[in-house]
Amino acid sequence: MAKVVVLGAGVSGHTCASFLKKKLGKKHEVVVVTPNSYYQWIPSNIWVGVGQMTIDDVRFELKKVYDRWGIVYKQAKALEIHPEGDASTGRGFVTIEYTDADNAGTRENVEYDYLVNATGPKLNFEATEGLGPDQNSYSVCTYSHAAHAWEHLQESIKKMQAGEKQRFLIGTGHAMATCQGAAFEYILNIAHEISTRGLSKMAQITWISNEYELGDFGMGGAFIKRGGYITPTKVFTESLLAEYGINWIRRAGVYKVEDGKAHYETLDGEDHVQEFDFAMLIPAFSGVGMTAFDREGNDITDTLFAPNKFMKVDGDYSQKPFEDWSADDWPSTYQNPTYGNIYAVGIAFAPPHAISKPMTSEKGRAIFPTPPRTGMPSGVMGKITALNIAERIHGATEHAHKASMSRMGAACIVSGGFGSFTGLGASMTVFPVVPDWDKYPEWGRDMKYSVGEAGLAGHWLKVLLHYLFFHKAKGYPFWWLIPE
Repeated sequence: MAKVVVLGAGVSGHTCASFLKKKLGKKHEVVVVTPNSYYQWIPSNIWVGVGQMTIDDVRFELKKVYDRWGIVYKQAKALEIHPEGDASTGRGFVTIEYTDADNAGTRENVEYDYLVNATGPKLNFEATEGLGPDQNSYSVCTYSHAAHAWEHLQESIKKMQAGEKQRFLIGTGHAMATCQGAAFEYILNIAHEISTRGLSKMAQITWISNEYELGDFGMGGAFIKRGGYITPTKVFTESLLAEYGINWIRRAGVYKVEDGKAHYETLDGEDHVQEFDFAMLIPAFSGVGMTAFDREGNDITDTLFAPNKFMKVDGDYSQKPFEDWSADDWPSTYQNPTYGNIYAVGIAFAPPHAISKPMTSEKGRAIFPTPPRTGMPSGVMGKITALNIAERIHGATEHAHKASMSRMGAACIVSGGFGSFTGLGASMTVFPVVPDWDKYPEWGRDMKYSVGEAGLAGHWLKVLLHYLFFHKAKGYPFWWLIPE
């Protein structure tokens, strides 16, 4: 019997565990270790943050699903990886610490034959002074953060209804933050909610981002086919913001947030202050901070992890100029190069380089988006890793399934406002996610599969996907037929 341990139960980890169990059945053991008791569909947190969905609309209890599937569930956080075992065992193991009420603080060593790191990101609020829901800004990165943001958004709405103008600041809260897409959805939804209440004249809404141009989204921007014409995402994004009367600040690295004030530096080296009454700013991401040790107890964290604490996989991590990086640098199997039975998927793997061109201010501050690895790509990585591990357990010697972000397409539905007849959604596909300028020298991507449209149909498609992916995540009939 083989034992596969999956760390994390987000989109990538949950997908990986579900396909592992489907392929391995009862003959082999699948264990999921996660500090959370719930699965959450993160894309819908946006709607929690504007009061259109509740917390329970975007989550479900993991234990019920894993018990039904026959997956061993441990509500705990992973602290250490011992890929060579120690003096007492030759098998690799993970040291975990339970977080559930009955066993909180108890530690256990969980042995494995294969290990999948799908821990996702640490929300690194402390990288920006004063940032975060416990300090001077809000977040929609978790369902609890989103619900907290909605509580305070309602206060601003009541003030506007009473005749008091409000200033909203939405965007990135760190010079190298990613997840611009989530912040972009949130600002559009806030603008929509304000508009439907007839309060637009009472609101000043500002978008602030570390992007060089709007619509970069951490993937160097894109060109999409829209209405038969090739349009840059810069124009696509600016038009949506302009439609709602939203101002924007770009090329900005927020470095300090005080009560009602965001301090930022621009690429030209100038310092500015943007005042606000309500701010939702996405933090920087880092790995969760696991450590690693060899059989003798020596620290080998730097062997498994990059400096940003994300795990190294089969990418090219050599240092070279941005112009020399290529599509071939990106990993395709997500296997650690040192320990072949360890994999990292989703946000947990270390990107080999930025997709957006690295930019540095005149004062030396790096201001540009880091690569996004969420949503559809995360699900695909989880699935192909599960298939590869299952086939290795059954005797395969090669990885038959690959999913490089430079060979993978992605579809994204950006919510621009919730409403059965007034909602807005922008549907966009790009192929590949990481542009390949050697293969597609004109646009960097295949324009047959890079398209975008906005309208009410996009909103209904996003709502449909919410329920469709919940059906899949809960393992309801024919769940495996729903694509990632």
